[in-house]
Amino acid sequence: MTEQRIADFWFDPSCPYTWLTSRWMTEVARVRPVELRWHVMSLAVLNEHAEEDPEGDTEGYLWKPVRLFAAVEQRYGQEALGRLYTAFGTRVHQNGQWGFDGVLADAGLPEELAAVAETTEYDQAVRTSHEEGVAKVGDHVGTPVISSAGVSFFGPVISRVPRGEDAGRLWDGTLLVAAVPGFHELKGRPHEEPKF
Repeated sequence: MTEQRIADFWFDPSCPYTWLTSRWMTEVARVRPVELRWHVMSLAVLNEHAEEDPEGDTEGYLWKPVRLFAAVEQRYGQEALGRLYTAFGTRVHQNGQWGFDGVLADAGLPEELAAVAETTEYDQAVRTSHEEGVAKVGDHVGTPVISSAGVSFFGPVISRVPRGEDAGRLWDGTLLVAAVPGFHELKGRPHEEPKF
């Protein structure tokens, strides 16, 4: 029997491509002996010193979800963080319902938690988690960052979710390539719009 392997997954919940990669990883956990551990990272933190924000987030919206997610991780733990990400991604990315209305209830969490998104109470927790993920690969990447058994990488960026053994093969191949000493980057076809 193959030994269970932990895969740490750093994500900004607002990124639709990261959402697709996260759903691929949940599929991987069904077909490979992989246990997922979720961690928050932040496009707002990543881009805060850029002359021009590539996300175009002039109002600071991207801080709100990561604050909420950091609060849930600290108060309720990993399992709750995973439930929240599933609830948020389903409503926001798949159904186009931006905001927190109903998301916390869907995740089995108290609705009043949404208030932390408007405060800076969890900003340091966001930064700390973000820095842990970026330290695995460097600040030249975006979201997501995945790390498993000493192999860390950005992505893969996918526009649709492979299922079943296709998901497993992509996982096997990604680990194989990312583990090669000196490996830096691999790109595929030009990106297409996310297909949920």
